[in-house]
Amino acid sequence: MLLYRWLNEAVELRGTAKALVYRDTYLSWRGMQHRVERRAQELASMGIEKGHWVGLMLGNVPDFAILALALSRLGAVVVPLDPTTGVRDLTLFLEHAPLRALVTRPRGGNELPSSQTLVVRTRKETRLEPESRRRLQGTLLTCSIYKQVDPPNGNAEVVLLTADTSGDPKGVLRTSENLDANCENLAASLDVNETAKILLTMPLYSAYGFDLGLCLALRYGATLFLEDEMSAKRIAKLLREQEIDFLPATAPIFAALSKMPTARPLKTRFARFLATGSKLPQQIADEFRQRYGIRTLPIYHTTEAGAISLDRKGMMPETVGKPISGVELKLGEPDENGQSSVWVRSKAVALHSVGPMSHLSAGSSSGEHGRTSESRPVRIGGFDADGFLRTGDLGQIDRTHRLTLFGREDDLVKVEGKRVALGEVEGCLESFPKVKSAQAKLFADEHGSTMIVANVVVSGRCRAEDLIDHCAKNLAPYKVPRRIDVRFSLSSELGGPSCVR
Repeated sequence: MLLYRWLNEAVELRGTAKALVYRDTYLSWRGMQHRVERRAQELASMGIEKGHWVGLMLGNVPDFAILALALSRLGAVVVPLDPTTGVRDLTLFLEHAPLRALVTRPRGGNELPSSQTLVVRTRKETRLEPESRRRLQGTLLTCSIYKQVDPPNGNAEVVLLTADTSGDPKGVLRTSENLDANCENLAASLDVNETAKILLTMPLYSAYGFDLGLCLALRYGATLFLEDEMSAKRIAKLLREQEIDFLPATAPIFAALSKMPTARPLKTRFARFLATGSKLPQQIADEFRQRYGIRTLPIYHTTEAGAISLDRKGMMPETVGKPISGVELKLGEPDENGQSSVWVRSKAVALHSVGPMSHLSAGSSSGEHGRTSESRPVRIGGFDADGFLRTGDLGQIDRTHRLTLFGREDDLVKVEGKRVALGEVEGCLESFPKVKSAQAKLFADEHGSTMIVANVVVSGRCRAEDLIDHCAKNLAPYKVPRRIDVRFSLSSELGGPSCVR
């Protein structure tokens, strides 16, 4: 019930001050509390109780915040889900973390992300279908109620989805202690308080949006501006007119803002604009500072560990700065390139997870709190005997104690701030009848945008368009290759028939 407790504290501190701003409307803290109470009563009438896991498959809209707080009021577990999640990923997740309820917004007349019926195998290998569906009062949202199944252990406040080393969905169980510690660590490093104005362009269902937006606003009574329209013109207008001083955003957003012809220096006195999701190219950081007079601050953040490190002065965009308050870092043995595995320890680190690979992680098969014994090698996502999490990222620490990240130990990459396993994309391509082999890789353009591209060896006539359509039917949208180069042999020249989406 931590989120709800934060709400009550914010109401006492801020009362009628603005809590949530969305487009041309806003809610005060007292107004939000009133809506949360009504929604909690409605959810309780549907049979949602303490300990139940409830999925919120919504974007950056006020209903997400209100429902998350209503669930916290009931002692239920909030499970944010990407509205674009495919049936395969959702089914895999639900097999290991069955939900009591799922709140969705209709898409093309479908309540779920696909017209296909979800087949969810519980421990008894039975088919799980909604017991009932109800429309939430005053909204277009639908709440599907499923047969009650005992939730996994872990004492979670929220379950945030990411991907494991194979690319399958993994739910990270974040406790109240994790959330509180992460907020305290961030506030100590960024001086967040009730006067902050946070503009959130990152999705609320992501760890970035949840941690750097909703949690910080609730914890300190700051004003949260929600934005679901990725328009540089609109974002620039909000930054200027609302005097936004806290902006977590990705490289493509900073690049788009830098290209605005009407851009001019902002008057914000104490700006904390965080570059998240992936590395911010030096050129974009320089252009943004020249146009707006503000330095971007690179931050290293993961779903499992929360905020890890930060460049507080924004002087070196190629690094992710030094560990923030309350976080310890260490590196493993360097490889032949001088790069080492990154390990982290703090109270914000989640100790448990659920998903297809969870039985292989330290979170379920090793010793106390998921720690691996000294006689076993620690897998990515596992803990050593001293309680350090092996993040799977590779990096170096220089003489000034700044961390530079270089990539991953596995084949995971980040697209739109989300983890993608290249092996999963390759496997999907190779399942197409005429494909002999496939190689996927990450491509980053000059604006900092990242995408998946692939080289494919085929036997017989095969169009790149057909391969992309095949991927679109079997993968989440952000996993689909944006370009496919089709070859007839490994020796074929690169640049044959291709398709760009």
